[in-house]
Amino acid sequence: MDCYEIMADLKPGVSDLEFCDAVNAYLGHLQAAGKLRSFRIRRRKFGFSPPGFCEFWISAEFDSLSQMDEAFQRVAVRDPEIEALHAEVYSRVSRIETSLYRDFPDPVRQR
Repeated sequence: MDCYEIMADLKPGVSDLEFCDAVNAYLGHLQAAGKLRSFRIRRRKFGFSPPGFCEFWISAEFDSLSQMDEAFQRVAVRDPEIEALHAEVYSRVSRIETSLYRDFPDPVRQR
């Protein structure tokens, strides 16, 4: 499992629930098309986190890097449907940080 981790802060005045609705629509669209396995949205609780962490943490889980590449290829087309979904998310974000993680040890790891 490969996990694309997205941390985000919202622009001032942006509704947290509208942001979550937009993320659900965007990533839900990719999930329905088979371009990602699952995703979840989490929010920092009580302001508790290390310095520099964002308010929201989104995890997008992929079966493989190939599936992740398919998702990125789908988004890169920038057709009106996917572009509108993408814009609804990122127009609300003031800061974004991303990373890529994997389950470990993964099946290919030899002991």
